[in-house]
Amino acid sequence: MFKQLATYLLCLYSLSAWSQIQVPGMPDEVHKTMKDQQNAWNDGDIDAFMNGYWESDSLLFIGSSGVNNGYLKTLSNYKKSYPNKDAMGSLTFNNRSWTPLSDNTALLIGSWRISEEQHGMYSLIWKVIDGRWVIIADHSSS
Repeated sequence: MFKQLATYLLCLYSLSAWSQIQVPGMPDEVHKTMKDQQNAWNDGDIDAFMNGYWESDSLLFIGSSGVNNGYLKTLSNYKKSYPNKDAMGSLTFNNRSWTPLSDNTALLIGSWRISEEQHGMYSLIWKVIDGRWVIIADHSSS
């Protein structure tokens, strides 16, 4: 009986973790990308985490250090702030809304949590570039 209850609770937890990323209207590709980003982060792989971002000097990232432009600058800042897997903690996303801005651009609002001390909100602008949804602007706050 205990094994069945534990399995049931684990399934419920897995479903709730899965549903924290998916919101109405969000394309399946974006959902998968964010799930992959969360898994990459939790594996300590910042390079794989960055696969969701537009690899361009025009990528815009606004965070605690101010406004930064560029994929490489964003990657460098992540690696400086989180030098190893222990510093990275365990990331979870909780998306709240997906708002289309045009046929190929949308605004995603959500929250992130790494630990009790490290958590905040984000607004991400996603755009289809070369047939793929990517983040072109990220405003994350603690």
